[in-house]
Amino acid sequence: MAIQTTPTPALTPSPHHDVVETSAFLHRIRTDPGHSLITVAIDTAAAVVAVVIGYLWADATQPQTPSAWAVALFVPLVLAALALHQMYRRQMRRNFLDELGPVHTALALAVVVTLVIIVTFLGSRGQPGVTMTKVWVCAAVLLTVGRLVRVLVQRNLRTKRGSLAPTLVVGDGPIAHQLIARMKEMPEYGLRPVGILAATPLQVVGDTAGEAVSPDVSRLGPPRRISDAIAATHAEEIIVAAEDVDDDQLARVVRAAHRRGIRAWVLPRAHDAVGARARIDHLGGVPLLILPRINPRSWQFAVKHGFDRVAGALGLLMISPIFLTLMLLVRLSSPGPIFFSQERVGRNGKVFGCLKFRSMRPPTEADKAFELKAGAAPGGVEGVDRRTKVGKIMRSTSLDELPQLINVVRGDMSLVGPRPERPEFVELFEMQIRRYGERHRVKAGVTGWAQVHGLRGQTSIADRAEWDNYYIENWSLALDLKILALTVLTVFHRAE
Repeated sequence: MAIQTTPTPALTPSPHHDVVETSAFLHRIRTDPGHSLITVAIDTAAAVVAVVIGYLWADATQPQTPSAWAVALFVPLVLAALALHQMYRRQMRRNFLDELGPVHTALALAVVVTLVIIVTFLGSRGQPGVTMTKVWVCAAVLLTVGRLVRVLVQRNLRTKRGSLAPTLVVGDGPIAHQLIARMKEMPEYGLRPVGILAATPLQVVGDTAGEAVSPDVSRLGPPRRISDAIAATHAEEIIVAAEDVDDDQLARVVRAAHRRGIRAWVLPRAHDAVGARARIDHLGGVPLLILPRINPRSWQFAVKHGFDRVAGALGLLMISPIFLTLMLLVRLSSPGPIFFSQERVGRNGKVFGCLKFRSMRPPTEADKAFELKAGAAPGGVEGVDRRTKVGKIMRSTSLDELPQLINVVRGDMSLVGPRPERPEFVELFEMQIRRYGERHRVKAGVTGWAQVHGLRGQTSIADRAEWDNYYIENWSLALDLKILALTVLTVFHRAE
């Protein structure tokens, strides 16, 4: 096949991206300092109301309370504590569950410092401990609600109102186009690709030309034209994902962005190995990226597996009425066993029998063979729909997965981990999908990081592998608890 090159056009943004901003107001609150000021205002309002309610509550139950202005010191202190926890730093995507820990830590710190100031310097009139406890309770509720509302409004503005930051991508390789695809698929990140800058045009081979590129995103020339590209597209963000850009040129791109007040995101060279806990240190002024190691055979994972078995057993006990009811309904729905056991690949490639409630009637001669779409994962409804009435309900609510708690108690699976796949597909995917085999470093899970991000049923297996490997390389018990909480929310959305 002949090698084709995509010519570099003149520096003109694509008409697809000449999107008129819905309002100047949305632009102001999307960018600094408006973005941070909105968050500070919400936290300030919540803290002030908490102080007022908490003080009146304490005053109604105590003969004496500390001075109102002394209790009001809590407001600036909680804002300072939140700032120390970097809760006013603009992020690509805010997750409410991720904010709970830092917010409540900041509240506790602010309450303690306020109480120390009152007792040490202002006298201990009344019972300041009781007053501050009530302020703390009110603030814990109000700041949590305020943060939740802020996250929901921001997500709505991005997904429904199109408040997306025009974004330039430096790079024209597979990773750059993968990032562009993510921006289009996930508007909740708040980015809209408006142009590509590349030192050399993307090279594609034969009939694959349409698969790797983003035809609706203009090529705006080499990275040295970054200033002109910013002016032409009104870019607010820049992502550097170029594999052929040298360090000097990369630094010039970043400096050009900073001169115009634009954030620059740089893809690390060894991006596959960089997790959320990576940090920067310096050796004689030279920055070094430290990459913490995750060991699936460590004592932390032994604790995880012990927690899984205990939680799985308690879960089975708690849902036993539902479990027994579903067993009866499956038995009455159609001939066949109650449980369906299918071979799946788990940790270190070990095959085990993955349990589900049977949701289909037995196959007949009239049922035709089925082939998956290229690049799609097996799952969902494959071929002729043989689901029973009960089976459809169980599949749509994921109740058919409940017997996998038995697999968890046995030790075959974890509560959280990569979803297991059939052996024949594993062999195929390991040959076709980059890093697919690395997901078998840990036990398979009843739910996973990919599933709570919408990758269920017949979705891209390459995307699933990326999310699963991210989970492994950033694993913690806190992340497991977060995924379990998100799973509860996901169950309310109808599955394939």
